[in-house]
Amino acid sequence: MTPTRILIVDDNALFIEMAMHVLVAAGYSAEGAAGAEEALRRIPVFKPGVILMDIQMPGIDGMALTRQLKADPATRDIVILAYTAFAAKGDDLGLKAAGFDGYIAKPVEVTALVAQIRFWQEGPASARASHVVWP
Repeated sequence: MTPTRILIVDDNALFIEMAMHVLVAAGYSAEGAAGAEEALRRIPVFKPGVILMDIQMPGIDGMALTRQLKADPATRDIVILAYTAFAAKGDDLGLKAAGFDGYIAKPVEVTALVAQIRFWQEGPASARASHVVWP
């Protein structure tokens, strides 16, 4: 079975490196994109099943990129998970309205990151409910 492909979109190279290390160790295929423009170039080639999307990036931010991807028939079915340090009570509604399938709060806990991916790829029984947002 081919491992799920995960694209990590962030302007922080250290986060991309950490997330790739964790996800590859968990059995996934992961690549990084240093912003929205690079993500748009990589998506048709890498064909991710999941995108981890930072919200605040220079240029096109994560909200705008997610709206664009969810509006396109070629990319609308990709699971997009936001991760942000700015997730306050009620922010989940704005993220959901933008098209995100779920979110992970920064700082990202390794077990929560893997649990979210498992939930979206394998179903609720594969992830601890305490780590899953928007089941």
